[in-house]
Amino acid sequence: MKGKFYGVGVGSGDPELLTIKALRVMKECEVIAIASSKEYIEKPIIINFDEQAEYEAALQDCVAYQIALEAIPELKEKELLLLPMPMIKDMQKLKLIHEADAIKVIENLKKGKSVAFITLGDPTVYSTVLYVHKHLQDKNYETHLIPGVPSFCSAAARLNIGLVENREELHILPASYEIEQELRLPGTKILMKTGKQLAKVKQLLKNENYQVEMVENCGMKNEKIYRTIDDIPETTGYYSLMIIKEAKE
Repeated sequence: MKGKFYGVGVGSGDPELLTIKALRVMKECEVIAIASSKEYIEKPIIINFDEQAEYEAALQDCVAYQIALEAIPELKEKELLLLPMPMIKDMQKLKLIHEADAIKVIENLKKGKSVAFITLGDPTVYSTVLYVHKHLQDKNYETHLIPGVPSFCSAAARLNIGLVENREELHILPASYEIEQELRLPGTKILMKTGKQLAKVKQLLKNENYQVEMVENCGMKNEKIYRTIDDIPETTGYYSLMIIKEAKE
């Protein structure tokens, strides 16, 4: 019998926000797959418990794994599948890498092992899980997506604000691409992963009539909250999420 593939969202940073279903699935799966953007991780690697020290840097760098590990310490005793997911925009190269990742997952599924590919936030929102998930669906493997609390919902809760009310619109925007036109959309704008583009984004927003707040590393030990555009520094970490609202008259 073939194993099952699960894309599991672990939430935005606080282990207490993990769902009961996510906890159950991770405990039940024989293999935990995690993504790595480390340059030296060039191909999928199976890591057994006694080999983890060799890949400690890559494991520490995986925020989703560290969140899950805090909630389920026994995860470190499971077989881990390290999947390369470099932060590049070469679509052809990425396609080949994602195919290789999917092939390695399939090897485990064919052995009857179920695989939980864990991801920060929710697996349906800008998630690396989806690249493998689509390959497996195309080959008719059984796949499931386990939702997690999205980062923008967690950030709004930490700021103690609502995102939208009544007929307001909500727009989720990846800040690593051109967003000048999208910033003029009505309603609330969410800029995800603003870290590298922060100086540019600040410049675009400074002369506009917006209410801007930001959370860096939401739910994590090094979380920081910024209440105005002037409070936000020129550079922040990768996991920085900005909430932009039209200023009240």
